[in-house]
Amino acid sequence: MIDIEIYKKIKTYQGVKELVVKDKIPQGSVTKVYGPSGAGKTTFLRMIAGLVSPERGRIKAGDQLWFDAAVKLNLSPQERRAGFVFQDYALFPNMTAMEHLRYATADQPLIERLLQIGKMEAFAGHKPQQLSGGQQQRLAILRALALRPKLLLMDEAFSALDDELREELITDLKVILKEFEASTIIVSHHAQETLGFADRSLKIE
Repeated sequence: MIDIEIYKKIKTYQGVKELVVKDKIPQGSVTKVYGPSGAGKTTFLRMIAGLVSPERGRIKAGDQLWFDAAVKLNLSPQERRAGFVFQDYALFPNMTAMEHLRYATADQPLIERLLQIGKMEAFAGHKPQQLSGGQQQRLAILRALALRPKLLLMDEAFSALDDELREELITDLKVILKEFEASTIIVSHHAQETLGFADRSLKIE
């Protein structure tokens, strides 16, 4: 269970807005986060990951407090160990696909399985500039999974994939996330993208 109650003022194209989120995310669930552009969906993910700090509230993952403004507790992203798939992929330009995965884990059987899931076996020696947008996006997902996260955060993580590839990837993701007993929070602007994947939703306005 991820227990979230956070507040932060954010700057938008419409001026300063209040981002207030209260939710309890069940263990093993996949939550789709949706809402209008500029509502703070990406900021919400970054606050859970520890990349941005809320002004008030708390975040609790299982029995561990990640953030509590009242007692000035704020665990680092490294301590939270959430897998994060960034909207811009955030890949290292000088590292091959294989090196990205080895940076996250020393578990070679897991790496080989992930390359197979992402249909990236033939591109293991390629650097990001040698990959298509869809291949880069898949690599970003695989790198996040290599951490064996208990919480996976995905920001528009399927936007560069065609329908067939997305459906195949979702099928494999559901299996491996169940093995990891991981919860997933995915931001998406398109309902079609998360069909068959998300089992609950959270609207941010």
